[in-house]
Amino acid sequence: MKYTSSEANKLLKKLNSDYQNILFTESQSKTFLAATGEDPESVKPAYDFAKTQEEIKAITKKIRTVKHAINQFNTTTVVDGFDMTIDEMLVYLPQLTERVNVLNEMRGMIPKTRERSYGSGTNATIDYKYANYDIEDAEKAYQECYDLISKAQSALDLVNNTASIEIDI
Repeated sequence: MKYTSSEANKLLKKLNSDYQNILFTESQSKTFLAATGEDPESVKPAYDFAKTQEEIKAITKKIRTVKHAINQFNTTTVVDGFDMTIDEMLVYLPQLTERVNVLNEMRGMIPKTRERSYGSGTNATIDYKYANYDIEDAEKAYQECYDLISKAQSALDLVNNTASIEIDI
């Protein structure tokens, strides 16, 4: 069956949720307590070991199949305008975000700030911190990097919502 990357990731999320539900149900029903004098059969929860193991085996195979298809798609599909595969873009975007955060701080600097004072009266020493760069250049670099993030995310969203993956589950 064909899925977009976005749909495949949603499918993977659902399969993982279903898997966790099976494990939770198993953890709640594989053992039980019965009070002294209580008939254990009357409080025993429904649990079929063999059936549960088959369900786990089947769902983990589906998860591996979907995850593998997504991984192959991510390593072979090139994002238009960036000459990078999706997996490279998934590394590139956090790098850009880290850079835009630094540039955001730099563009907010003022050229000279009072840092601290030592001593008192006429013997006081004052330290100043100076920006060692052109703040306007930092502003420009911030805007360029921010715009690049937006462009990259849009290009990635486009491919994830339009290109399809064949997954046989």
